[in-house]
Amino acid sequence: MKAKDIIKTLDKLCSPKLIDSWDNTGFQIGNDQKDIKRILIALDLDEYVINKAIDEKYHMIISHHPLIFKPLKNINNRSYLGNMILKLIENKIVVYNAHSNLDLAIGGVNDKLAELLGINNPSPLNKIKKEKLYKLVVYVPEDSRELILRALEEEDAGHIGNYSSCTFNTKGIGTFRPLEGTNPFIGVTNILEEVNEVKVETIVKEEALNRTINKVIKIHPYEEVAYDIFELINEGYNFGYGRVGDIEEVDALNFIMDIKEKLNLDHINIYGNLDKKIKRVAVCGGSGGDFIEDAYNKGAQIYITGDIKYHQAQLADQLGMIICDAGHYHTEKVALDVLKDFILKEIDEVQVDISLKPGISHRVL
Repeated sequence: MKAKDIIKTLDKLCSPKLIDSWDNTGFQIGNDQKDIKRILIALDLDEYVINKAIDEKYHMIISHHPLIFKPLKNINNRSYLGNMILKLIENKIVVYNAHSNLDLAIGGVNDKLAELLGINNPSPLNKIKKEKLYKLVVYVPEDSRELILRALEEEDAGHIGNYSSCTFNTKGIGTFRPLEGTNPFIGVTNILEEVNEVKVETIVKEEALNRTINKVIKIHPYEEVAYDIFELINEGYNFGYGRVGDIEEVDALNFIMDIKEKLNLDHINIYGNLDKKIKRVAVCGGSGGDFIEDAYNKGAQIYITGDIKYHQAQLADQLGMIICDAGHYHTEKVALDVLKDFILKEIDEVQVDISLKPGISHRVL
């Protein structure tokens, strides 16, 4: 499969429209026409990962953290970053990252972290981007209605809350006159035709709109497909960092020990009073210190994230929250399985492996 097709597939999970304004991520290095058969996934793209990719003949590296984050003034062998970029180009390795868009995505880093820790009904800690919704209306002959419904379902159209495949179907009479040069599925040139048709209405997310329309046009029996698109005021999903939800009430210390086991931690930094029971839990993969007040406002009694600073811990203590600093790497490594599982589900023709080497060695002496 071509690199561009793999990137297009990944965009279904972590849409480029979810990339935050401060971020620089996506397709960064290489030829998108390259044939890809072996993919290496890593949290960070460092020299260890690049050498592994070269030695073991991987064609593409997908990382969570971007290799190129700030604008570059030059690319040469006199800097660590420049030397890595040169090695990737010289070995024709394609590089793609999914960063803030994978953090925000439904089923992304934070949903996976919440699932791992047993958090029920998780929702974002804040609102960063709102999902835009459209109504798609398609007119189809009665005997082709099921064909259109299947196409809409395959493109995940028709989601309303926790319900899927939602459509409204209205029977009616369609009229048309095929003109010279047409090749009508039904009817005769220059003769007015009346056909029993169904108007199928459904809701489509903005990121899936063009894909859904193209699918409908491709399988629709008519030479010219009649359809309408309406932008809706209805609010879709509110994308945000972190997740907050509920667990079965448990002693704080017991839950923290459970965190250590599930994240496979040698140690965890704890701030706050552990002499309490907890039920409401917040998480954020990576550096989540900026969202302590969001977690508090959503009723969280304990917040699991990484890279907590002194004054952030002090704020949490004043708010009466417990903070668990499980580290940047360990709260985001779940991203690797998210990417691998998604690729293997969507694409049959590639081998996908994970590089588990942490970006920074850490010792407690």
